Amino acid sequence: MHARPHSGHRPHSDHRPHSAHRPHSDHRSRPDRFGEGRSRSDDGRSRFGGRHELGQNFLHHRPTIERIVDLARATEGPILEIGPGDGALTTGLARLGRRLTLVELDEHRVGGLRQRFPRTTVVHADALHTDFDAPVVVGNLPFHLTTPLLRKLLRSSDWERAILVTQWEVARKRAGVGGGTLLTGQSAPWFDFQLRGRVPARAFRPVPGADGGLLDISRRCSPLVPPSERAAYERFVRRVFTARGRGIGQILQRGLGLTRSASTAALRRAALSPAALPRDLAPQQWASLWRSTGSGRG
Repeated sequence: MHARPHSGHRPHSDHRPHSAHRPHSDHRSRPDRFGEGRSRSDDGRSRFGGRHELGQNFLHHRPTIERIVDLARATEGPILEIGPGDGALTTGLARLGRRLTLVELDEHRVGGLRQRFPRTTVVHADALHTDFDAPVVVGNLPFHLTTPLLRKLLRSSDWERAILVTQWEVARKRAGVGGGTLLTGQSAPWFDFQLRGRVPARAFRPVPGADGGLLDISRRCSPLVPPSERAAYERFVRRVFTARGRGIGQILQRGLGLTRSASTAALRRAALSPAALPRDLAPQQWASLWRSTGSGRG
């Protein structure tokens, strides 16, 4: 798992600014597209740092790997793998016989990947600066880069399905298990999030400080909100999440300025209790509230 996908499976640090994603000794450096002319540091580490900086927690759990490959098998078209690392997952993906592109940050592993998988395209690059231009995106993401990578993914328009290993809490929340998040609410009209399972920490080598989760994201064939309204809708969801109130009924009145009767009518159409919280809303309920209260107010 590497591609800046290796910046590591550290459990509680995925809110770092992007400028902190590179080793402190070289904040401005970026790999070229194919990594030509790169040299190792004197201690044999990647020029982008050691294991901790690259997030090198390799997935070796056969049941999880097989589950990911099975999910990918049910898709169609070329596959892009983020952070293949030592190629444990790549081996199964390559057997699907489809065009496969690997995005790897660690220059030490790029050559080995090209030798082991000569039929694949291996790109030496930072996934945060790479186009996700395949219909299927697969990857064992570094825990501390999950949020920026997901934001980038959800802003990309070329993929249809993403099968990702993330930190357990991120996967659970994105799938709305135990309550949704701001990012989930903002993305819900265009994407469906499914939690496919929990991945124990011992499934990685070295063992990280938290379990992983298998998150399956599909682009909706029929968006619940028109794409042209996306920016305004996202502002609407942010206002709902950040407004004060004991429940969605009060939030709509205090945060959006609705009258009590307008709030009651909107909640009735969305089949929502006034006491519900933003984290409790299903995608269809978010879309209903937007149609009732948000359009033109973004």
